[in-house]
Amino acid sequence: MISVFGSLVGEEEIANVAACMRSQWMGFGKNVDLFENKYMEKFGLKTFAMVDSGSNALFMAVKLLELPPNSEVILPSFTWVSCAQAVILAGHRPVFCDVDLTTMNVRREDIESKITEKTAAIMVVHYAGLAVDMDPILDIGLPVIEDAAHAVDSTYKGQPCGTIGDVGIFSYDAVKNLTVGEGGGITARRSERIERAKVMRYCGIGKSGFDSAVSNAGTKANWWEYCIQEPFIKMLPTNMAAGIGIAQLDRIDDLQARRNEIWNNYQKELSTVPGLITPAEAESGNKHSYFTYCIRVPKRNELAHYLLGEQIYTTLRYHPLHLNALYGQMDIRLPNSEQLNSDALSIPIHPRMTDMEVEKVVNKIITFYNYK
Repeated sequence: MISVFGSLVGEEEIANVAACMRSQWMGFGKNVDLFENKYMEKFGLKTFAMVDSGSNALFMAVKLLELPPNSEVILPSFTWVSCAQAVILAGHRPVFCDVDLTTMNVRREDIESKITEKTAAIMVVHYAGLAVDMDPILDIGLPVIEDAAHAVDSTYKGQPCGTIGDVGIFSYDAVKNLTVGEGGGITARRSERIERAKVMRYCGIGKSGFDSAVSNAGTKANWWEYCIQEPFIKMLPTNMAAGIGIAQLDRIDDLQARRNEIWNNYQKELSTVPGLITPAEAESGNKHSYFTYCIRVPKRNELAHYLLGEQIYTTLRYHPLHLNALYGQMDIRLPNSEQLNSDALSIPIHPRMTDMEVEKVVNKIITFYNYK
């Protein structure tokens, strides 16, 4: 079966994990600092903290904004469930808006129609790694959370996605462009927010007992005593996950080059298939991460089942959230999100794919539509 998403790890990642195990230091450790520093250097970030998942990073991002209780946060319906869950768990109400059919990204006009006196923030999602048009949204004047889970290597007008709004998050789960197995990251325009994030991720404790003992040797008798600065859940990343991330940073350029190669092949070979709409390219001055290749096609369900029978797995990222009863917004109409729900399909793109697998995906799609 050709998987729709995937990552690529090698001997370097395995060696870093083995080193953690041999040292008996598998939890939070020095690799986290090394990963954070290397990540900031690689992608040009001024602030950054690693956490244990992208979903938890979203929750932390909402909390860092310190919004008034029971505020509304506007976000695209066409996104992953963690976006809405983060808003709810932080004590606020998600308000869903539509997206553009071509880019699958939220636009200023989609957001403006949803603003009320209770609106306190906006969450944008760089879908598939294609940068949202940020300037018009920033001009609204509300705090902006950037979900850059797909956009680890994406830029908007030369600036790294995730660093343009007030707070930004990244994801490094098993199928992301850069994987650590399971992990996430958070950045912020204001450095004090990331300083706070590093306290929050350890249950609101500034330093572990070991770190306190080392840094206060000879000056603090009972280093195991700590001051809890605020209540928060544990979001610590592990030494092993950070070790994988360090190795991934060394190979990220090659991983991205392979994704780009597959993307360009699809754009060339599939663009002439009648009725098939290929995904949007990044605008001049922006950079795409090529996380997922999402086509729009007639007979979408039939195509997906045909490809599955040919050992090619496809899916849709994402099912529109307003169509879930949990959020109580099933009566609203978001026509573009609903259109994508009926005709969009993510096909395989990841650095483990061979040229033969890419060719098979293209040929089977062409065969399905009887196009020669």
